[in-house]
Amino acid sequence: MITFDDFAKIDIRVGRITRAEPFPEARKPALKLWIDFGDLGEKRSSAQITRHYAPDTLVGKQVLAVVNFPPRQIGPVRSEVLVLGVPDEDGEVALITPDLPVPLGGRLF
Repeated sequence: MITFDDFAKIDIRVGRITRAEPFPEARKPALKLWIDFGDLGEKRSSAQITRHYAPDTLVGKQVLAVVNFPPRQIGPVRSEVLVLGVPDEDGEVALITPDLPVPLGGRLF
């Protein structure tokens, strides 16, 4: 069990994908993402989401991401945020998205 204070340390924000490209250098199939978080700016990430998403279908999509992890180098990509998803029945990632348009940078609570 964790406390609410533990949960409050995780900064989860909504952003809009502005660019998505294949990431052929990744060990597992992945995409490179650029995500606009409003006042927090644009952040980069990589995500193993190729089963359900093609780069051209992601641009404009709002997603949730943890924005306060330290950056992580994944091959040639410096991943600044962790985009959130849940596994489908086959274990493939389905992105977590708001069901209505919301302001960029809004914090999950």
